[in-house]
Amino acid sequence: QVQLEESGGGLAQAGGSLRLSCVASGRTAITESMGWFRQTPGKEREFVAAIMWTGGTNYADSVKGRFAISRDNAKNTVYLQMNSLKPEDTAVYSCARGRRVVPGKRVEEYDYWGQGTQVTVSS
Repeated sequence: QVQLEESGGGLAQAGGSLRLSCVASGRTAITESMGWFRQTPGKEREFVAAIMWTGGTNYADSVKGRFAISRDNAKNTVYLQMNSLKPEDTAVYSCARGRRVVPGKRVEEYDYWGQGTQVTVSS
């Protein structure tokens, strides 16, 4: 079993920044990819960003240039730095462990999920 716990969400103004963290515990494999997704009420979960063990990254077009995903493998932690926030970034953000080394954009490519952390951006 793998446990994922997010933190760092909260309220920010448009144009502001937040940094999310996701700590993994349990039987974590060192070669897994990790991803961030977000979801708003009534909508499907949306891919945000993903990172390989080696540091290779993948981003949704909507956040490219504004968000940055990184990881500290020694701490089993993945981060999502969110800059130039927009009201449409408001959502519950969840981290997830990828099933494969190369991270994908589809929900079914991830097997363990955190509970999520709320991010609210005011205009």
